[in-house]
Amino acid sequence: MRILLTGRNGQVGWELERSLARIGEVFAFDRSSLDLAEPDQIAGRVRAVKPDVVVNAGAYTAVDRAESEPELARRINAEAPGILAGEVLRLGATLIHYSTDYVFDGTKAAAYVETDPPNPLSVYGRSKLQGEQAIQASGCRHLILRTSWVYGARGANFLLTMLRLARERREIRVVDDQIGAPTWCRDIATATAKLAEASVAESIQGLYHLTAAGSTSWCRFASTLLEIAGIGTPVTPISTGEFHPVARRPANSVLSCAKLKTFGIELPEWPRSLSACMAEMAISTQDDAPDRQQPRAG
Repeated sequence: MRILLTGRNGQVGWELERSLARIGEVFAFDRSSLDLAEPDQIAGRVRAVKPDVVVNAGAYTAVDRAESEPELARRINAEAPGILAGEVLRLGATLIHYSTDYVFDGTKAAAYVETDPPNPLSVYGRSKLQGEQAIQASGCRHLILRTSWVYGARGANFLLTMLRLARERREIRVVDDQIGAPTWCRDIATATAKLAEASVAESIQGLYHLTAAGSTSWCRFASTLLEIAGIGTPVTPISTGEFHPVARRPANSVLSCAKLKTFGIELPEWPRSLSACMAEMAISTQDDAPDRQQPRAG
């Protein structure tokens, strides 16, 4: 299987390059070698590689900045997936694409299912929804995976931000009136590799939700990760209004993954994956530290 991967240096893309290598030959590109804002680059790379599967992990993810850069967000999140879909259709290949909980407005009391009508509140959410629609309209064989609150040991994400702030400040104030499912990028990548094999076999196609099991608030997520890290910095709950975000966020970001479970794909509960991620980070930190047992030169 020949697999073209975009966004290789992102937190999901980094994990994907490793998980996908177990099922095929991976041709991985970062923004310097495949800029999703440049249509000619997209078509050229796909035609050169001639993949069986395209996994689009590249995206414009700066939610607040998108409010002032709507055209760039649209090119990367809406137009690029449509171009990829057209190339995939021409090849008879499969496109796997990631979308977001931010396509919903968060007013539903229960978890969102795939058939719930989207109503994004932000430029970012609208651009991601347009990307979904472009893929669906293309007629190509595809998998669209909506996920939420993605974190990992690298990149820019909530986990790393909280760990940094906890060491810089005496107190952290975190929003407590938005709920969702923190999802480890490693789990997304592992599930994607399984889905890629199934999708090429044409047993699974369409739109699915893929998040960790369970739900929490941003504040409780922060408190839990600091507890695991053994950091005692107090976490104070605040409202979204007190935080004053530039872009509006959905109050309820919980996605039902029941549809995907019918194919045997189910991610662990979020606290379990968070513990596994942070344990791996701790081991990595220890490995990178200088060995104090070594004698000093001179």
